[in-house]
Amino acid sequence: MADTAVVVDVPRKSRNNGRKALKQKNPSSSSPSLSTNEANILAQKLSQQLSPTQAPSPMKSDPSKENHDGLSQPLKGKAAGKGKQSKKSFEKDLQEMQDMLQKLRIEKEKTEELLKEKDEMLKIKDEEIENKGKEQEKLQMELKKLQKMKEFKPNMNFAISMNKGGGFEKKRPSPPYILWCKDQWKEIKKENPEADFKEVSNILGAKWKTIMAEEKKPYEEIYRAEKEVYLQAIAKEKRETEAMKLFEDEHKQKTAMELLEQYLQFKEEAEKETKKKTKKERDPLKPKQPMSAFFLFSNERRAALLADTGNKNVLEAAKIAGEEWKNMTEEQKKPYEEIAKKNKEKYMEEMEVYKQKKEEEALNVKKQEEEMMKLQKQEALQLLKKKEKTDHIIKKTKEKRQQKKQQNSDPNKPKKPASSFLLFSKEARKTLVQERQGINNSTLNALISVKWKELSEEERDVWNAKASEAMEVYKKQMEQYNKSAEEEEQQH
Repeated sequence: MADTAVVVDVPRKSRNNGRKALKQKNPSSSSPSLSTNEANILAQKLSQQLSPTQAPSPMKSDPSKENHDGLSQPLKGKAAGKGKQSKKSFEKDLQEMQDMLQKLRIEKEKTEELLKEKDEMLKIKDEEIENKGKEQEKLQMELKKLQKMKEFKPNMNFAISMNKGGGFEKKRPSPPYILWCKDQWKEIKKENPEADFKEVSNILGAKWKTIMAEEKKPYEEIYRAEKEVYLQAIAKEKRETEAMKLFEDEHKQKTAMELLEQYLQFKEEAEKETKKKTKKERDPLKPKQPMSAFFLFSNERRAALLADTGNKNVLEAAKIAGEEWKNMTEEQKKPYEEIAKKNKEKYMEEMEVYKQKKEEEALNVKKQEEEMMKLQKQEALQLLKKKEKTDHIIKKTKEKRQQKKQQNSDPNKPKKPASSFLLFSKEARKTLVQERQGINNSTLNALISVKWKELSEEERDVWNAKASEAMEVYKKQMEQYNKSAEEEEQQH
């Protein structure tokens, strides 16, 4: 071919790459090998596609060279495509790696948070354990105190208390009817041997009604004498019980005070024992004890010894200082001893001042306590005076009320009449006392109320009429009394 072919100046690869490209088959071509004309045509097409900056310069070359470049050109384009694919795959892998790193970071943060939470939980548990330990110590201390308190045994005599709710041992005197019945019982029983207790009592009741007052008189005298003795005995017993009650109250107060004093004393002793075991707190105002000559020397030498021994243990330095102090002469020890002596003198002076202050403080506290006691006594006396005053006022008011009642109660003033039930009870009482002599007052009242309830309306109307008549009479009497009182007032 006479025409010159346009050849593109493509950058050459290494030999090995060129050989690899030659080995690969061209997929676009149908035949296995390309002719020179076809290679030239492909080169022209490539030159048209390239940008003006990459425009190829026309060159004259050998036909063999041209053929070689034309054959390698399509293979180089394919290699460039493969490079792009590898670049994309690399970017994809990089992106995946970044995503993985992000996930790992998130997981790391989560694990750190969990670890923090666990640390906090552990701290809380440690605090709880410490608090529990402190509480247990407190409980143990309280238990020890309680065990100590169990040892408390008071030494005192308690008052002998009287029998409660026993009543008076002395029996009531029997009435004259009962005394008479006792005397007459055997005679009536002889007269009526077949009669039972009820029949005998009925016979005695009927006979008692027929007896004259002269026959009843000795029994009544015996009853009065026995009653007087009984009342005297009751009064004596009452007085004794009141006195014993007062004595018991006073004794209780005394024993309570003694018990409290003993308990407080025991408690103080127990606290002293516990305080001995525990370390005493030092008074900050108290002057410190001065150092001895040896301690002054050892303090002076300690820094130098530690530096010489290469910051070794303090105990070793102290041992060395002790050995040095032993080997020292009296002249060498003298300055330290003089300083120690001066410090001791100063300390003694300060201690005297401190003791004086403490004594003054103790005196002031004692004075304050005495003043407080005086104030408390005065308050107690004032309270007692107030109580006595109130008691006196209450007593006077009661006396005045009684005097007023006595003044107001006019003997000429007509009394209010009884109600229908009271009128009935008076009559019923008489009959029941005659029928059942020696009956109790409470049972008597119960029987009267039962009988009143059992009355019919007609029978009740009788008693109501009597009560109304008495009321009308009372009203008339009151009118007359009021008129006379007004007349007296007008005269005065």
